[in-house]
Amino acid sequence: MLPAILSSCGGSNTSSNVAAPGDEKTPKEKTLNAGADVMQDKTPLKGFSAYLDGFHFYNGNINAQMEAHHYVNQLNEDVYQAIIFDGNEKDAKIMGIEYIISEKLFKGLSTEEKKLWHSHAHEVSSGSLIAPGIPQVAEHELMEKLISTYGKTIHTWHTDQKRTLPLGSPMIMMGFTKDGQLHPELLADRDKRFKISTKEKRENRRDIPIPTPVPGANAWEKGEIRQFTISSKPDSATQKHQHEP
Repeated sequence: MLPAILSSCGGSNTSSNVAAPGDEKTPKEKTLNAGADVMQDKTPLKGFSAYLDGFHFYNGNINAQMEAHHYVNQLNEDVYQAIIFDGNEKDAKIMGIEYIISEKLFKGLSTEEKKLWHSHAHEVSSGSLIAPGIPQVAEHELMEKLISTYGKTIHTWHTDQKRTLPLGSPMIMMGFTKDGQLHPELLADRDKRFKISTKEKRENRRDIPIPTPVPGANAWEKGEIRQFTISSKPDSATQKHQHEP
């Protein structure tokens, strides 16, 4: 499991992309929230101990790019789950989720399912994926594990498009696989806020073996694009979750 040191912060430097419409909380609501914070158990949230910062793009549109702040929970040695925000301050909006699995589990997926997943090899080796706030040694150890993993990412609130509410369809996101794909201004702005150097991160990770992505991942590179659409037809869950007779 991830070392306890990963609970370090390294945030509070990136505001949300949008302000949600609505009235301010009333004094009564603030009191209720404060009471709930003290009295209610939040066990599932306590497991989200690691913070990763990286970049995504919309599957099918590599020029539509954005920074993504991941708060990660490790379920076991092969499965992680992450809540993705558009910032790391109190006003951050939940943009979506990402499921991360090991190469071993990814190989067992169907051909069609693999098209929804992206590899993390380049994100790690390039230095564009970082774990803010933890010592370099701990970050290096974490990246050794993540470099061979695969992610399935779905964004539900497109604040990068300045949408002040979670409107439209959820979208499948992808990760970068080669140098020159990520807009340099996004990277430079991120590095400035976190006071880090992606170039130095890259150099520090040169000793981490870079795995060849398993065939089927990063299907967008071969023109195999998959995206969600809103439909009036019943989805597959309707058929798969009927009660047994």
